[in-house]
Amino acid sequence: MPAEPLPPPKPRSLRRALPWVALVGLLAVAQTALVRLTLDYESSQAQEHVERTAAAAAAEVKQSFGRDLQNLQALLWNDPPLSQWRIDTSDLLRSRRELVRIERRALDFELLHAVDSPYRRPVFTQLPREDIDVDAEVACSTAKRLSGPAYSRSYFVPLAGGLGVELLDVCLPMLTRGELSGYMVASYALQSVLVEATTPENRKGHELAFVEGDGTRLARSGSIERGRGVFVAQRIIDLPGTSLQLRLDSATGEPDLIPNLATALVLGLSLALSAVVLLLVRDVRKRAEAESSLAEALAFRKAMEDSLVTGLRARDLDGRITYVNPAFCEMVGFSAPELIGKMTAEDPPPYWPPEMVAEYSRRQQVRLAGEAPPREGYETVFMRRSGERFPVMVFEAPLVDGQGRHTGWMGAMLDISAQRRVEELSRQQHEKLQATARLATVGEMASMLSHELNQPLAAISSYATGSINLMQDGSVDADTQRMIRQAIERIAEQAERAGRVIKSVHDFVRRREHLREAIRADHLIETVMPLVGLQARKSGTRIEIDVPRPPAAMPRVVCDRTMVEQVLLNLARNGIQAMEEVPREHRVLRFQVRQPHPRWVEFSVIDHGGGVAPEVAERLFTPFFTTKSEGMGLGLSLCRTVVEQHGGALVFENLPQTQGGGTQFRFTLAAEANSAASREAAAAGVRPEPHLNP
Repeated sequence: MPAEPLPPPKPRSLRRALPWVALVGLLAVAQTALVRLTLDYESSQAQEHVERTAAAAAAEVKQSFGRDLQNLQALLWNDPPLSQWRIDTSDLLRSRRELVRIERRALDFELLHAVDSPYRRPVFTQLPREDIDVDAEVACSTAKRLSGPAYSRSYFVPLAGGLGVELLDVCLPMLTRGELSGYMVASYALQSVLVEATTPENRKGHELAFVEGDGTRLARSGSIERGRGVFVAQRIIDLPGTSLQLRLDSATGEPDLIPNLATALVLGLSLALSAVVLLLVRDVRKRAEAESSLAEALAFRKAMEDSLVTGLRARDLDGRITYVNPAFCEMVGFSAPELIGKMTAEDPPPYWPPEMVAEYSRRQQVRLAGEAPPREGYETVFMRRSGERFPVMVFEAPLVDGQGRHTGWMGAMLDISAQRRVEELSRQQHEKLQATARLATVGEMASMLSHELNQPLAAISSYATGSINLMQDGSVDADTQRMIRQAIERIAEQAERAGRVIKSVHDFVRRREHLREAIRADHLIETVMPLVGLQARKSGTRIEIDVPRPPAAMPRVVCDRTMVEQVLLNLARNGIQAMEEVPREHRVLRFQVRQPHPRWVEFSVIDHGGGVAPEVAERLFTPFFTTKSEGMGLGLSLCRTVVEQHGGALVFENLPQTQGGGTQFRFTLAAEANSAASREAAAAGVRPEPHLNP
């Protein structure tokens, strides 16, 4: 088979001409584009200038209407008499040339008084005002509905000589002692608004006009008769009840072609070739710099991720692990190859505890299905290679690629096992501190206990001695037997009294369990009364208890009774000590219980001492701060801690002298949900006081 003949070679001149033809064509296209861009740029600059000027003019007109509205409202201040109103109105018309007339009208829109502008003839001479007051009446109806000023639509009023003027009314309600008594109507000349409201700079070289929706001009102003219609901008001026359309037409036409074409050719021919070379060099240099910067950024990110103590984990949309940093591997005890690709139901990650695989898989499916957004800062439990379970705090965020597509999730893991150990240690130390405070309280009361127990023990001794003497006489008749029986009963009563005192102290010191139980509020107070009574009798203080009656209405609270009893005891002892300087007849300590809300019960301990000084109030609940020479400064701090652990709040306030003076400490506890008192409070619809909300 004969070989196909080769195509004839192209003439050498044609091969040389092709690059030049391509270059000339490229330059022609570039010059054409440059000229077009130059023209478009100048046009856009001219249009932007017109847009800015229109926006400035619209803002000036809007501000002018606002100032006029303030001046008009000032005419109605303090309900001036008619003579003063006329004087003020005339002054306003002389200062604001755009206003041509101000009227006062009755509620039925009857014209009462009117003042015209001194700068022009009255506008309602050719056509009576009564024939064209429909728009003003509509504006007043709108003003009555809005309880504020309202503008009407613009309307044309003929003048002498075949001319006319476009007017706009604004209606302001007139109030007398809060009741609508009439209206005040002010009329604007729209052409005067354009002249007076806009600056000469905005009118220079432009035609300003108010137009209707179809483009019909209502009023115009400016330094030129007509705009060219090339660069036009319109703005809507919103007013209460109506809106005005402001159009700005520039005197500038389309940019001239010849000067711009010559400039484009000169610049293009002189810079085309050098620009291409420079662009290529610049592009190559930037590409090299970008690659170097990217490599440095990747190295820096890798070093930063490796140095973090926070574990990082990335997953795709299917839940498979795609990346882990060394901190995460060290946290769970597994290497990166053992973790990459895990996170499926059949092949769960090795740091999931086996007993939680089903729950974690279900939760993961819900999250990956998009039914729940990623939670920030949720706590979960992981397992180390050794099998040890430890708590972690997880922070997750969507992982987005360079095109903005969601490709997975990035999570940061914090091992909080050390924090939990510190919290547990703090809790144990707090319990020890509470026990120490109780022991300190009992130690301070030891002297009072000895005095209190001496009385029943002395009575027991006297009654016992008397009974022995009666029995030794040998004559035990009926009266003697009755006396001996009464003495023995007194012995039993006094012994029981001494036992109650000792048991109260014993229970207060020895009770260790922290169990929440539902208990009546009055039982908490009755439990601490033997201990409070010791100090009260020693200082001559009278105790009052104000609780709801009858017992069925008594609220029940859910609390650790030992801790709450300590709070009541500390507050009561502080109240008694605060009244040491007041006369004995005024030493009254009152316990009060109220249920202001179905969910909360409020306890109050009220004394009539000297109150809390401002400088002391700022640090009253600070640990180890005390005003007593023998105090530890822990009582009120522990009280607030106990109340807050129960979900309540502890506050105080100084009482005024009209209530006897002194200080009131209040705290709240959670009420039993199904108690009778809670149901009564819910039926009454009461709400908690804001400053006592837990």
